[in-house]
Amino acid sequence: MTVDRRRFLVSSAGLVLAGPALAQGYGQTFKVDNDEGRPIANMRLPGELTGQAAELKGVTYIGPRDAEVVLYEYFDYNCPYCRKAAADIQALAASDPALRIGLVNNPILSPTSAQAAKVALAVQRKLGSAAAFKLYGQLLGTPGQIDGLKALTIAAKTGVPRAELESIGDSEEVREALSAQMHLAANLGLTATPSYVLGNIGILGHPGPKALARMIASMRRCDQIACG
Repeated sequence: MTVDRRRFLVSSAGLVLAGPALAQGYGQTFKVDNDEGRPIANMRLPGELTGQAAELKGVTYIGPRDAEVVLYEYFDYNCPYCRKAAADIQALAASDPALRIGLVNNPILSPTSAQAAKVALAVQRKLGSAAAFKLYGQLLGTPGQIDGLKALTIAAKTGVPRAELESIGDSEEVREALSAQMHLAANLGLTATPSYVLGNIGILGHPGPKALARMIASMRRCDQIACG
């Protein structure tokens, strides 16, 4: 089957139009600082919304299903801060095997980000989370803008033919999965990339690996990102 590449690329553009539906006004519900000692914006989120993340299709998960703590990252493949975050997330996954990490696409910066997200979702759908997590690191470790064609070139190294990846990425299932992920991010008010959700707490921006580790440790102790 010949895939219409123009349709694959153009059809991604409309996905970035999903705007904040229930955007939150972030302040500091918990007094936490990033690795540079600056306050990191955070607030408590409605449990009925944060609980929807577990129902999303196409989320890449690393770590045990029965983990005590799940960290969700909402990210964009063309976010410069997400590049640093990706390296830290990979290191965190390696150093804390008891943690479960969920990667949620939120390509709000450009249509090219949505193109890359569709390719990543195609890999996740075809090969599963382990391959998608590896691709996440590869894409965010690649210099320059990541568009659909560059993502396809890198993803094809998994052994799945480019045409098949295009076909899966252009499917209604992938479109719906990406749209649902973006709409949840918007409803949670996650207007920065990367953003994180720990329990029912939203965190705007990348706090750095040490701060993330502290917040995860606090979640294990007191079910909050900072214990009183």
